Amino acid sequence: MRIPASVHAAPKLVFILACMVALAGCSTVKGWFTPKKKSPVAEPTELVAFAATAKVQRLWSVEIGKGEGRLGARQAPSIADGRVHAAAIDGGVGAWDLQSGKPLWHVKPEFPLSSSPGVGDGFVVIGSLEGDVVALDAATGEQKWTAKVGTEILAAPGVGQGYALVRSIDGRVTAFDLASGERRWFWEKETPALTVRGNASPLLGPGLAFIASDDGTLAAIALSTGRLLWEQPIALGEGRTELDRMADVDGTPALDQIVLFATSYKKKTMAIDGPTGNPIWSHDAGGSGKAGVSADRVVVTDPQGTVWGLGKFDGAGLWQQPGLAYRKVTGVAVQGDYAVVGDFEGYLHWLQLSDGAFAARVEAADGPFSAAPIVADDILVAQATDGTMSAWRLSP
Repeated sequence: MRIPASVHAAPKLVFILACMVALAGCSTVKGWFTPKKKSPVAEPTELVAFAATAKVQRLWSVEIGKGEGRLGARQAPSIADGRVHAAAIDGGVGAWDLQSGKPLWHVKPEFPLSSSPGVGDGFVVIGSLEGDVVALDAATGEQKWTAKVGTEILAAPGVGQGYALVRSIDGRVTAFDLASGERRWFWEKETPALTVRGNASPLLGPGLAFIASDDGTLAAIALSTGRLLWEQPIALGEGRTELDRMADVDGTPALDQIVLFATSYKKKTMAIDGPTGNPIWSHDAGGSGKAGVSADRVVVTDPQGTVWGLGKFDGAGLWQQPGLAYRKVTGVAVQGDYAVVGDFEGYLHWLQLSDGAFAARVEAADGPFSAAPIVADDILVAQATDGTMSAWRLSP
């Protein structure tokens, strides 16, 4: 027998009326039956025309397979020995000549590759959504070994000094012998309940590995044993809600001689002495993307899309560029006298390091950029989520 909807509704109505009587005159009742106003959503800043002061030349462009789409892996290329190595979720991994874009080799494993490739010591190491790790010969693409970790891998492995350090999404770093693929040690850090999608890659220094974590800390561990040497908070995860406490350091820190530069989603950037972990300076601007470092500047982007120029030696605020607000800008690369970022519409933007003014802009892809571009041999390479990878050089 079908019961009329009014019978179902009656107990609920009685309960609501009882609550209203019991709480008559109480301010908590007010607004129960009034729809809540939606929070205004900030619109992306419209791009404004400007007189270009830099000339940018496209060297080449290739399609490496469909990009990450909504996966949020921030896949980016790696460059070593004159070769660009890049991967796509369903396109496999390959190598291209840096100068010409000529394809050198391509491998498509059975599993979807989710991390960026880590390159070093003649190896390319890459991870999958299912925790698979595969090591390839950097020159030929020949498979050397495979391994497995517990969860998905989004960060490029740190490769060098005889090790491959694989960071998985659960906060664990696993060290593999680069020659054999045998596991040597692991180090883990508890992750907060809510974090920005993605992870920083392990950064290798002489005998050290620097690990940036989702709780806003940066740690140094001994490369041979995995022993913790020091840990320094970049930003503290403080606030009333999990969202307020997000302090991810998702951009791989930059190492300049012995000084580390790390930036946090909590809008903090810090310079740290690498051997000791002691802070050198801190500034209240930053984001989860990678910092760009030049001879005298550190350039970062914040969660709202403002680009900041800071003094490299003292952290002083030198300039800010709000013209890309809410355009989901990437971390920063430095090419010559310019800081370069990508945005959600497939544009690359060159900003003057001196004052943050726009110097050049190109529409490089049909899809968004989620990872910072990279620079080697004065050539900038950027990978978009639609699978487009392009190389750019500044013209005289």
